[in-house]
Amino acid sequence: MSHRDARAHANRAGILAMVAAMGFFVVNDTLVKVVSQGLPAAQLIFVRSAMASLLVLTVVLSTGARSHIREIGRGWVLVRAGLDAVSTLLFLVSLFHLPIATATSIISSAPLLIALLAAFVIGERVRADVWLATVAGFGGVLLIVRPDAGDLDPYAALCFASTCVVAVRDLVTRRVRDAVPSIVITLSTALAVTLLALVLSVFEGWRPIPLRDAAMLAGAAVCLAGAYVMIVRSTRRGDLSVVAPFRYSQLFFAVIAGYLVWGNVPDALAWCGLALLVVSGVYVLRASRRTNSAPSDR
Repeated sequence: MSHRDARAHANRAGILAMVAAMGFFVVNDTLVKVVSQGLPAAQLIFVRSAMASLLVLTVVLSTGARSHIREIGRGWVLVRAGLDAVSTLLFLVSLFHLPIATATSIISSAPLLIALLAAFVIGERVRADVWLATVAGFGGVLLIVRPDAGDLDPYAALCFASTCVVAVRDLVTRRVRDAVPSIVITLSTALAVTLLALVLSVFEGWRPIPLRDAAMLAGAAVCLAGAYVMIVRSTRRGDLSVVAPFRYSQLFFAVIAGYLVWGNVPDALAWCGLALLVVSGVYVLRASRRTNSAPSDR
């Protein structure tokens, strides 16, 4: 097999892994959204994240990454984990009150925010076409959310706050040493989410968990861990400029989940917003990859 054929094969495998990861993320989100109707948010997030942490820890201990396990509480890995924990809780709380396609659309604008932060915070040069694509992408988000007379849904605002934290997290990710395996960073994040949710659950209280809900949370944890593993496989096997745009397959899965589970169907304006967000996001991602401005995990 020639080098060109080998790269093409690796990119196909990377694309499939990325699409699988996005599918796993949406199934996870769907399950926790269903369970949220009967359990306090912090308790739900703690149980799901604790299960996911155990699964990710198993992966770490069964691979060569175990020699780096001490990195989970050090330096920029710890800072990133803290930011990821905050963004995860903000996103899940907003998800419990928004249509899944809406919440997924807002969080999918993260690459656009990363481009803005890269320009204003670390001084990266941004071309005029990237600025235009970024503005168009945020226009797409507004078409999806459509605040009435400037009155933004508080949970949509919460979801956007989560997206802002995600953008800061991804800039912090650049500070993490390349020698630290991605799965170790994932473990650090999973543990941080678990601990933060545990603290919040003390104030929110606990309820008995029905067997059905426990089974759904276990399924969500498996999907979340699977998504993390697929993300790692995707970014390591395929060229980032090729596989990264397939993150937007998450929107497709979210629309399907919203329809099948809750009967939600985007209207014409929302479809236009989704299309605008995807096109502009893919453009910004490709431009960012060319300048080594790469967003990381969700």
